Amino acid sequence: MADPLRTGPAPGRVTFEEAYSRGITDELPPPPRRARALPPTPFALRGAVITPQGAWSSGYVTVADGRIDRVSRRRPTSVPVLETDGVILPGLLDLHGHPEFNVFAAWEPPKLYPNRYAWRRSTAYKQLVRDPQNALLSTVPPQTQTRYAEVRALVGGVTGIQGAASASSSASAEPLVRNIDRWAFGAHRARSLVDLPTGSFGKESFDRIMAHIAAGTVNAFYLHLSEGRRGDAVSTEEFRRFVDLGAATPATNIIHGSALTVTDLHEVADAGCRLVWSPQSNLRLYGETTLAGEALRAGVPVALGADWLPSGSTSLLAEMKVARRELARQEHPVAAADLVAMVTSVAARVAGLDEHLGSVAVGRPADLLVLERHHRDPYESVCLADPSWVELVCIGGDVTYGRVDWFDELSGGAVGSTVEDLVAWGKPMRLDTGFQSPASGATPSLTEIRALLTAAYPPVGPIFA
Repeated sequence: MADPLRTGPAPGRVTFEEAYSRGITDELPPPPRRARALPPTPFALRGAVITPQGAWSSGYVTVADGRIDRVSRRRPTSVPVLETDGVILPGLLDLHGHPEFNVFAAWEPPKLYPNRYAWRRSTAYKQLVRDPQNALLSTVPPQTQTRYAEVRALVGGVTGIQGAASASSSASAEPLVRNIDRWAFGAHRARSLVDLPTGSFGKESFDRIMAHIAAGTVNAFYLHLSEGRRGDAVSTEEFRRFVDLGAATPATNIIHGSALTVTDLHEVADAGCRLVWSPQSNLRLYGETTLAGEALRAGVPVALGADWLPSGSTSLLAEMKVARRELARQEHPVAAADLVAMVTSVAARVAGLDEHLGSVAVGRPADLLVLERHHRDPYESVCLADPSWVELVCIGGDVTYGRVDWFDELSGGAVGSTVEDLVAWGKPMRLDTGFQSPASGATPSLTEIRALLTAAYPPVGPIFA
C-alpha cells in the first residue's frame, strides 16, 4: 500500500530532515494548511457548560465559522440545537508527550531508576522501545506514527499536544490535532529541548532559543529537567547547570522536575517558571514524582502531560486521576475545578496560547469537547471521565470525532474517504482524519495508517483498549 503521508515538500521548502541536520528546525516556515470541513451551517450545543466564570448546569454554546459565536443560558432561536445532556468544555491540552512512541503498548520497567539517563541506557528499554522504534522508522516515516498518536489523543478528548516528534509531522502536513509547540495561529512561539546542552553539544540550538525568549518572540520553552529521584546527584547537577545557563525564565516550562527539592521549586517560582507534570510516568520509572503540591503552594502554574504510552498514562483523562491521588497524598488536595483547569485554562496559559485556547468564550476557536455527564457537579464529572465518555470533539469548529448520529446531524451527512465508522469502547462513533484536502495531497484514514504500522510492526498498541 502506498503511504498517504509520504509526500515531498513544496518547491523551495526545506525538509524537516534537512533542517534537523542543520540545527534550524525552529526556523522552518509554516506548513501548507488545509481548510477544515466545517459544518455547513452554524449550530449550538446544549449541556452543562464549563465557562471561564464557572460551571453552568445548563447552557448553550453556539458555533459559527469555526468559532464560538455565543455562550448563553438562553436557548438560541436562529440555529439548530443539539441536545447533548453532557458536559461541554474546552478541548483538553496535553502539554508533554512523545507522540512517535505512542504506537507501542506499555512496557514494564524491570526496576526503578535514579534518573532518565539510566533507563535510556538500559537493555530493557532498547529491546522493548528503542529497537521497535528503529524497526518502524526503517519502514514507515515518523509522520505515520504521529498521526496514529494524534488519533489516540483525539479520541481521549485532546485537541492540542506538545511533543518534539510532532515537528516532523507538522513540518510538511496539517496536523490532526493542534501541535502547540509548533506553528499555531499563524506563529511559532514555542520551542522544546529534551536535554540541556552538554559542553558545545546542543549549545547553538539552546542559545538560539534563549535569544528568542529575550526578544519576546518565544513565550513557551519546554525543557526536560531533573527527571529522576530526589537526591540523585546527576539530577541535582543538572538543575544547577540549568540555573547557571540562565534557562530559568518566565517562558520556561519545566517538564517533570521530579528531583527538584522544596528549595529548588521556590527558586524556579521566583524566576516565573511553569511546571508540566507527568506523575504516572515518574512513579513507574522512579517510584516517586514531583512535589507538585509544593510547586502549587509556591505559586508555580502546573499543567499535565501524559508523557508517552510506554511508561505514562493511556490518556490525559487517566493522568488527571493519578495527579489527583498524588496531590492528596502530598497533603495538597485539589478541587475538581482546579484539576480541570490543569488541562484547559492553566494549560493554555502555560503554553502561551491563552488568547486562543483553554476557555469556552466568545470569539475563541471552537475547540470543544463534550463528555457524558455522570455527576451533578460538571467539574467532578470531567474528573471521573475516561475516553469512553467522549461524545464529541470539535477542532476549530470542525466535527472531528463524535457519535455517529451527532456527526450526521452536525456535518450535514458529509462523507469522504477519511471519514470512518468505529466502535469505541462499545459505542458507535465516527472519525474524520482529514479536512478539505488540496488536490495535490492525500490524507490517510485510520484504516490506512493502521495497515501501514501493523505491516511493519504487528504488536502496535491498540487505541480502543
